[in-house]
Amino acid sequence: MAAAVLAGCAVLPPAPTAPGAAGVADLPFAVDGRLSARHGEEGVAGAFTWNHEPGHDSIDLSTPLGQTLAEIDGNADGVRLHLPDGTTDSAPDWGTLTRRAFGVTIPVEGLAYWIRGVPRAGAPARIERDAQGRTLVLRQDGWEIVCGYADDSATRPDRVTLRYADTPPIDVRVVVDRWQ
Repeated sequence: MAAAVLAGCAVLPPAPTAPGAAGVADLPFAVDGRLSARHGEEGVAGAFTWNHEPGHDSIDLSTPLGQTLAEIDGNADGVRLHLPDGTTDSAPDWGTLTRRAFGVTIPVEGLAYWIRGVPRAGAPARIERDAQGRTLVLRQDGWEIVCGYADDSATRPDRVTLRYADTPPIDVRVVVDRWQ
């Protein structure tokens, strides 16, 4: 899918690495969609509702039929997981909690920017853009993020594929069904 997107768009040369790339202001958003993440034999897939505010994220994961899998809430003080059976867990950061709970690191801190097609503030990034100036490929924090758009007029990605070169690699796919 990413190859088709890249083949259909004119690609400008990559922008130079910009230490402390500003990205965009960390604005609130709410998004509904589907997510799958895999690291070797471990993985998780389902639907999600994500409410993001600067410094705070709340993500509800559910099966495709709507049954709650987990509620995750986090800020600078840590991240908390609540399962339907009453089990809870906490960790100092999103990566630690998602790796422990699902077997896959899901980089929520970066994804809060990458889902919008922009680099996370405060870290070097390389960006390949299409003819309209939209992000096609973003490399940051060891992740390669490929953005896909519904059509030529779309300003935000509706598909984001992330890959981290681990052994085995970590793959995360996000499809946005609705922005709010």
